[in-house]
Amino acid sequence: MSSPATQPPPEVELVLLPRAHDLGGFEVRRALPARERQMVGPFIFFDQMGPGEFLVGQGLDVRPHPHIGLATVTYLFQGEILHRDSLGSHQAIVPGDVNWMTAGRGIAHSERTDAALRVRRNRLFGIQSWVALPKSAEEVAPDFAHHDAASLPVADEDGMRLRLVAGEAWGLRAPVAITSPLFYADVALAPGAALPLPEEHEERAAYVVEGVVEVAGTRFEAGRMLLFRAGDAIALRGARPEGARLLLLGGAAMDGPRYIFWNFVSSSRERIEQAKADWKAGRFGKIPGDDVEFIPLPEGRVTARTEGQEVSAGSPTS
Repeated sequence: MSSPATQPPPEVELVLLPRAHDLGGFEVRRALPARERQMVGPFIFFDQMGPGEFLVGQGLDVRPHPHIGLATVTYLFQGEILHRDSLGSHQAIVPGDVNWMTAGRGIAHSERTDAALRVRRNRLFGIQSWVALPKSAEEVAPDFAHHDAASLPVADEDGMRLRLVAGEAWGLRAPVAITSPLFYADVALAPGAALPLPEEHEERAAYVVEGVVEVAGTRFEAGRMLLFRAGDAIALRGARPEGARLLLLGGAAMDGPRYIFWNFVSSSRERIEQAKADWKAGRFGKIPGDDVEFIPLPEGRVTARTEGQEVSAGSPTS
């Protein structure tokens, strides 16, 4: 199994080890942004939530907070999250569904465990990622779209099962509306089963959710994000005896780096400063049904990725 001391094969450009955050007994592990890499295609933020269990009476409570310049993508393996936003959206997300919220010029939302689920123990395990919007779309009107699992294209053959969450790859196209070329897929590989990476996308990565995956004879265990060289023909294989579950993601390189502060992403430092002022002044929309609490603007400075420096971005599951 690969470890920080193991030299990966030439096909693997970089191995990212997520940073863990403890939210009162519920762990969140962040792979992107990282010191070594800000984005993979348009994916600028990638958090693994759990797996974890809430006791009776407890649950996820991410209070209302703002976003600009990105789309949030929530995808669950276990559990349920109730999404509300300032557009009036009120949507439960369950495993296999996709919540795609385009912040554009500005939106506020909250993510909680519904009261009906708190009467018993409840588990939560999933991924929240952010997709940076291209400069031409950073100020679009905010939008929210929900796609249930049955609407997403699936391929199932020779020990490989793939659900395309968003974008286009392997001859499949997901119904989620996107603003730049990308792919995002949930893949299960039985022991010995293989899947080639899509060669048409410039930047590509795999996040090992469970089990062990093999690349060019080297094994990589769960909790690692593998970044691959552009253009190489690469196959991922489920290692014996357990196989692997992966999220595959990537797309075209973005049109320049992004500034990041808290939950704001933009190609303009000045635009982020405006968003900070707007949140402090209450100029983002209110969330129907969840308009009492909110997360205050944190102290800190706007940052962008530079070699050898840590980036600063969002609070876990924000």
